[in-house]
Amino acid sequence: MRVYVLLFNVGTDNEGIHTLKLKQPETEDDYQDVVLAFEEEDDAIRFAVLLEAQDFPEAAVEGIDQEELEEFCESSGLGLQYVSEGMLAVPPASNVDETDWQEEGAVPRAEEPEPAMADLDEIKRRLEGLL
Repeated sequence: MRVYVLLFNVGTDNEGIHTLKLKQPETEDDYQDVVLAFEEEDDAIRFAVLLEAQDFPEAAVEGIDQEELEEFCESSGLGLQYVSEGMLAVPPASNVDETDWQEEGAVPRAEEPEPAMADLDEIKRRLEGLL
């Protein structure tokens, strides 16, 4: 089965996969980086647009064999969470300050303010266009 993930800087030495830092239910303080695997490409695209609205660089949605992704996550110490078709995954309100990868040619940036209402209206129009 094919699933879809979000990648940054595809085809470069600086390629990165999008993960969320999720609290582990077994302990109070432990968090794990978790890869989201979308069953449907459109759901992954929607999530990528929401990330972009939070000032993330543009993410590429890439299809990958589910077993290959499971092996990658296991060997990398990453968790894996599947996003079922039609389930509206929404990025968390806050993001990590530093990633293991950096946008090609980008200089690390300072904390930026929330997007303006006009920006949110544009994002809403883009999301509605995906439906």
